[in-house]
Amino acid sequence: MSDSDRILVIIEPDVHPTEVVLRATWLAKLANCDLELLLCDPDIGALREGFFVSNEAKEIAEKIRTAQREIIEELAQPARDAGLNVTTDVLEERPIADGVLHRAVDMNPRYVMKGTQYHSTAERSIFVDTDWQLVRSCPYPLWLVKPHEIRVKPVIVAAVDPTHSHDKPAALDHFIVDHAQSLARPTGGEVHLLHTYHRLVGIGREATRTFKPIELPLDELSRKIQAEHRAKLDELAKANDIDEEHTHQLPGDTKELLPTFARTHGADLVVMGALARWGLKRAVLGSTAEKVLDHLPCDILVVRKAGEDY
Repeated sequence: MSDSDRILVIIEPDVHPTEVVLRATWLAKLANCDLELLLCDPDIGALREGFFVSNEAKEIAEKIRTAQREIIEELAQPARDAGLNVTTDVLEERPIADGVLHRAVDMNPRYVMKGTQYHSTAERSIFVDTDWQLVRSCPYPLWLVKPHEIRVKPVIVAAVDPTHSHDKPAALDHFIVDHAQSLARPTGGEVHLLHTYHRLVGIGREATRTFKPIELPLDELSRKIQAEHRAKLDELAKANDIDEEHTHQLPGDTKELLPTFARTHGADLVVMGALARWGLKRAVLGSTAEKVLDHLPCDILVVRKAGEDY
């Protein structure tokens, strides 16, 4: 197999590693890929060559390295028992996100997969978490695993923005749907197309607060916006053979609506697009994927079109 037929699986000892390997095994069999398990432990960075100076300390470091390799080999065994080709390695580069990205660029994998868990307020405020750094920078499809069992026939939600109101190019929506359908077809799963859009409540409220109240045809304008959004969504659905029953448009905040929709429909996976943002714009806006990551009850697959920065 070529490198692009491999899945890079990031293993962190305290982020449900067994669940991650199980999900990677499922995906590798589905996508006909090999696996590379990469154990990433923040403490390993301190063991890099040159950090310890005494022979005794170096011996201790080597024993820890050996123990870590035994751990990753043990985790790999169920995937090998399932008939998969699995290689293993231990990452000692810090920060972890940089090491993962360097390995991914060298490897050119089909997917990068890792476990995810709730992020603290501090992590969300200073953007230092490995997951968020990968969401923003990983050029390959990034699959973040949560501790739940995926069904034989998975329910997959493709979260799209067909009006491109968040600067997302049209091609990204089709890319999202392609990924969702490529996972649903061989499993007999189903894809739900979901688009959320902002209502005009805020505009109406501000208009009535002015010194001289402004009369706005908000009802008519809201209906027009809703119809325009729906027309774009239906066009995307038709292009991808998704029927009306599986095409959904909801008014409101994506951060609130998407997790609720995923929970209500029993989603196993949400597929979303990410944009490469740089500088202050990235720091202020972040991405929808970052905003919903902690609130989703299921796995999330973040994709971006190759070779495009927006």
